[in-house]
Amino acid sequence: MINIGLIGFGYWGPNVAKNIYLNKNFKLSVICDFKDDRLEKAKSIYIDQTTYESDYKKLLLNKKIKAVAIATETSSHYHLVKEALLAGKHVYVEKPFTSTVKEAEELQELAEELNLIIHVDHIMIFHPAIRKIKELIENGELGDILFIDAMRMNLGQIKKDVSAMWDLAVHDLSIIDYLMEGKEPFYINSVGEKYYNPKESLCFLTLRYEGFISHIQSSWISPLKERKLIVAGTKKMVVFDDMNPLGQLTIYDKGFDVISGENFEYDDYAVKSREGDIEIPYIKREDALFNSIEHFRTSIVYKKESISNPSQAIRLLKILEIADTNMNK
Repeated sequence: MINIGLIGFGYWGPNVAKNIYLNKNFKLSVICDFKDDRLEKAKSIYIDQTTYESDYKKLLLNKKIKAVAIATETSSHYHLVKEALLAGKHVYVEKPFTSTVKEAEELQELAEELNLIIHVDHIMIFHPAIRKIKELIENGELGDILFIDAMRMNLGQIKKDVSAMWDLAVHDLSIIDYLMEGKEPFYINSVGEKYYNPKESLCFLTLRYEGFISHIQSSWISPLKERKLIVAGTKKMVVFDDMNPLGQLTIYDKGFDVISGENFEYDDYAVKSREGDIEIPYIKREDALFNSIEHFRTSIVYKKESISNPSQAIRLLKILEIADTNMNK
């Protein structure tokens, strides 16, 4: 059993704590937060099943704790991850990994030097529906990928230290990175507006990759909560609707057939749409956050780099930094 401490019991911390607690191969040894009301909330849930601390440095000094989960605001990640690594702890950290590529690269080098695991919680790549889409791509059922569209919108929670793109689009960027084996875009364009916030609360991100394009919409000011992904291939197309629990993944046997003759006169060259069956495959219900935490644990046990590692996080941060530059222009 691995002793783990949690730093941060605010917005997302309670979910991390719950899933660590449910994993019987982890011992949730300490919950840490500098706000008394949050610690009181934690105590009301876990009572004497763990201990509580307002000073994270005491957690890091505890030699029995082998791993630390960090669920705090992005601007604090670099400082906390670095201290945890220097204290000899494996680190699970919420997305985005850090506020800059430079910070992320420094932490990656430090973890490699100390032979420690960093697992960035790109939670969506641990969702069973996303893994099913990857399977469809790998076995050729979708054909060549034409485009990937993503929408991630809701009303709030507006965060002051990151934009909606850094908070929401990072999920979709991690999905694209996972599905397409780390392929990086050669063109990045973005627009956004700063409504109710010093950072953009509405963002549109367009990416061109070799062979396909992608468009990602991120918003904290939508009246509807949307979590939708469309992956279109030359053979079939897939829609993942994370807000529809009855049929999250739908496979459409739809596309186009090109009919051509020896020359390219209109009568000899045509593109005709093709309509086929609609399939809703059975996907076993799993909690993506639990899967992410379990993957972190197995990475520690088998001393194997997480699939959600700093290298992946750095690829995503590079996109976000360029998109920020374009948006400011």
